[in-house]
Amino acid sequence: MDVYSGEPSGGDKGLDAEDEGTTPIPERVQVGSSPLYKVEKKLGKGGFGQVYVGRRTNAPVPHDRTGAGAVEVALKFEHKSSKGCNHGPPYEWQVYGTLGGIHGVPRVHYKGKQGDYYIMVMDMLGPSLWDIWNNKSNSNTMSTEMVACIAIEAISILEKVHSKGYVHGDVKPENFLLGPSGTPEEKKLFLVDLGLATKWREGSSQHVEYDQRPDVFRGTVRYASVHAHLGRTGSRRDDLESLAYTLIFLLRGRLPWQGFQGENKGFLVCKKKMATSPEALCSLCPSPFREFIEHVVNLKFDEKPNYAKYISLFDGIVGPNPDVRPLNTEGAQKLVVGQKRGRLVMDEEDEDQPKKKIRIGMPATQWISVYNARRPMKQRYHYNVAEGRLAQHIEKGNEDGLFISSVASCLNLWAIIMDAGTGFSSQVYEISPQFLHKEWIMEQWDQNYYITAIAGANNGSSLVVMSKGTQFVQQSYKVSDSFPFKWINKKWREGFFVTAMATAGSRWGIVMSRGAGFSDQVVELDFLYPSEGVHRRWDGGYRITSTAATADQTALVLSIPRRKPPDETQETLRTSAFPSTHVKKNKMKRNQMKRVVYALKNMRLIARSNMNAHDQVAKAKVAAVGLRILVQQLPLHNLTDCSKLSSNVVVKSRDLLKLSSSGRSCISEDHDGRYSMNLCCLCRKKLRADKDVYMYKGDQGFCSVECRSRQIYLDDIADLEASTKKILASTYKNGVFTEDFHHHYSMSQRNRRLVL
Repeated sequence: MDVYSGEPSGGDKGLDAEDEGTTPIPERVQVGSSPLYKVEKKLGKGGFGQVYVGRRTNAPVPHDRTGAGAVEVALKFEHKSSKGCNHGPPYEWQVYGTLGGIHGVPRVHYKGKQGDYYIMVMDMLGPSLWDIWNNKSNSNTMSTEMVACIAIEAISILEKVHSKGYVHGDVKPENFLLGPSGTPEEKKLFLVDLGLATKWREGSSQHVEYDQRPDVFRGTVRYASVHAHLGRTGSRRDDLESLAYTLIFLLRGRLPWQGFQGENKGFLVCKKKMATSPEALCSLCPSPFREFIEHVVNLKFDEKPNYAKYISLFDGIVGPNPDVRPLNTEGAQKLVVGQKRGRLVMDEEDEDQPKKKIRIGMPATQWISVYNARRPMKQRYHYNVAEGRLAQHIEKGNEDGLFISSVASCLNLWAIIMDAGTGFSSQVYEISPQFLHKEWIMEQWDQNYYITAIAGANNGSSLVVMSKGTQFVQQSYKVSDSFPFKWINKKWREGFFVTAMATAGSRWGIVMSRGAGFSDQVVELDFLYPSEGVHRRWDGGYRITSTAATADQTALVLSIPRRKPPDETQETLRTSAFPSTHVKKNKMKRNQMKRVVYALKNMRLIARSNMNAHDQVAKAKVAAVGLRILVQQLPLHNLTDCSKLSSNVVVKSRDLLKLSSSGRSCISEDHDGRYSMNLCCLCRKKLRADKDVYMYKGDQGFCSVECRSRQIYLDDIADLEASTKKILASTYKNGVFTEDFHHHYSMSQRNRRLVL
């Protein structure tokens, strides 16, 4: 943290050494062609140096308070041995060379080295937003108008920083300062501390490449973006997400993830951020704050933010006259020239697109299956297999020339995939009450068997498969209470690659092998399925080779093979039940299921559409007795509560519920178990069976392409247990949802969507 403040500071302890054992701060400073400054009180200390007041000696204009000739300046000292000076002058100098003096960034007037210190002579500024918030006598909150002004001006400052190709990397209240009190700049906002700034753009236009290093964190835990927590390459979206958290902190006085302690504090904070919806985070806040957060948390890695739109969200709070605002917003006014003031109308192209998914949903179980395109090959799978029945399936497969290629566990039952093209010559396996039974594994290593597949169960047991005929020459594995990326990174440097992963409860088991046939490998770790990261890795030539998930996190390992396969196509599928139906479909497309994992995840399950309320279609995932039922097709009619959902409700499940407000179903079932439609699901027009009806599993019908385009398709659902059907059916009686339903679900009128 850098604090360039002329206000009294509790950190003023005289001219201390930067760190114990280093040279004391000099009493007088003169670098380059600068005047001579006497070093006075300490203003602050951060990860990249410390800041003191510098008072000019023999000032020709004793009352000059701004610019290079100011009587008081901020002196930033950084010791030559500090982490920012490994290769000479501080990296921050380079950043200030590009950004210094642009709108909202203080100017650096002189810089140079004196003794053991690199020194910058900078503009003296006033109190930080943290100082202002902390010095509130009545309550630690700011007025809504003040925070809205901060939002407007901070967005414009970040736009200027981003336009120069940099992201700040540490946006927080401590790094926003006002100008010196009593000067024309006292109502201006400034962004300081560029020590963590990184480039988001290479050259004049090309975006930096995406990467993820889960062991690397840059920023401040309280305000960092989720992507920063997960070690992803910084981009413009991260500054804006940190700004969103900063605004809510200033407005409400607290963030939901404050108070976590311990070594895993970062993990717990990130998990809480993912589990806090924009609605919950912005409870009792004006709607523009929620809308801003919804926009920024859904930005893609290389997506250009719509700064003018974000600014206009807050214009309605602060009013049209900038002269009476508590903060100078001149920079923001220039940014939105040509745009409609007040509530900015969205671009036409945005209107045509559905709203992006909200980051947060309730926990839901899913199967993640991975398919590789390859030549036809005999493959067999078994799922929901109890321990006592596993042997007979494996023995039968072995008799037919099949070997286990992948294993998984769901509810302490086992799933296995057996292939004819593994290349293995023999195979052994063990189900152990321990998670990765060390003694048994070492015995098999002595017999030249190598681990080729592992799975863990909720009760802590594990299934380990070891094979002969692999290309491995050496193996190592680790069991850890958290994802052991540092260990993985160390083994990568030793020539090992991840070849198998599993979890049991919250514990991770990682197997790494030499001779794996890979030239490079990366990890995608997330609290959700890392869809964006996976697609970017695919574009880079990587393919998924290992998967595992706990109740909190999903990890996918992607690799580049040394020998490029003739067909590199790969796809993933997420389903609520074991994907037996999809396996058959993929076999017809010559796609073989490569691996499968069962995960309890906080998935992005909730979507919104951009239609009028009458035509709006929502989708939701419903959990009942641990199983999931997909509810589809809910045309919403000026919703106020769940009881208004009775009109034209159709529940998509093969044989669960067929409902309508009139008491008659618009779906009829013939003796073959197929459905036929009499009316369009959306507009209720009569269907012409020969032209209009589009059947999907027999339970959907539309009168036109227009209506069909409004439908949101979800995954197929597996057959549901009778008890589950009964429980869900009991929540809907006589055309309305019962109290039972209201207890479990709520309807947000503002967002027109059904949420868990």
